[in-house]
Amino acid sequence: MSCTICPRTCNIDRSAAAGFCGCSSVVRVARAALHFDEEPCISGTRGSGTIFFSGCNLKCIFCQNMVLQNGTLGEIFSVPRLARTMLKLQAIGAHNINLVTPTPHRDALVEALRLAKNDGLSIPVVYNTNAYETVETIRAYEGLVDVYLPDLKYVDPRLSLIFSKASDYFDTAIEAIAEMIKQTGFLALDENGIATRGVRIRHLVLPGCVFDTRNVLDAIKERFGTDCPLSLMSQYTPIPECRMKPLDRPLTRREYDAALDYCLSLGFTNVYTQDLTSVGRSFTPPFSDHVEI
Repeated sequence: MSCTICPRTCNIDRSAAAGFCGCSSVVRVARAALHFDEEPCISGTRGSGTIFFSGCNLKCIFCQNMVLQNGTLGEIFSVPRLARTMLKLQAIGAHNINLVTPTPHRDALVEALRLAKNDGLSIPVVYNTNAYETVETIRAYEGLVDVYLPDLKYVDPRLSLIFSKASDYFDTAIEAIAEMIKQTGFLALDENGIATRGVRIRHLVLPGCVFDTRNVLDAIKERFGTDCPLSLMSQYTPIPECRMKPLDRPLTRREYDAALDYCLSLGFTNVYTQDLTSVGRSFTPPFSDHVEI
């Protein structure tokens, strides 16, 4: 079957060859464990039950998880094993099941989520995505995903082409996010401050690109309003593989403050912020070909 899961519409038979995302017909998992480096409403005190998938339909040249991009790292998981892993993460106390870079694996994940829920999965399911999604793929998760954490990386098509090889990124991502909000609304928290349902949009401020951060914030306000929950992230960390200026340096305090000041000037009322001490490779967990859980 030709793959049209994501906006690339490679039309590749993934049983015979890998698509742009690097994925074949199998699902590879590079890590499944409690994760404590998400926003407090996701990690909480017990950790987020995070499953990191191998392969990605964006090729961001600054990606901290670059090792996962080509889709070859990790252990092959069947649908029943995916479901069992979700239930094991629930059993060890995870606040939620956090699917990281799930896009290429839609069909297997829809099946696995249904199986896990039938077998007792009751904690929220988080869909952690770069937002380069088709509306049809997001609709496939209706009733299965509780919380959406989409990035909104760029508005400027020149940046999205140079940095992520996707000139149509913004026009595609904004429609996918609109579908996420249509399904679940804005982020809602329980009495302990843990996310139970809804959408929080993430934006990573890039060095030298505050002008486009302003574009992103303008676009969110225009489409979704200033009550839309945001994470304005400062954790950009240059990686050795990326020598392109200005991405070869950390974000400065002045740049992040300028982005935050603009965000607040627009009237956003629910903004999660980061201190620049968040910069570093500590946000990149260890990945492996062998996953134990």
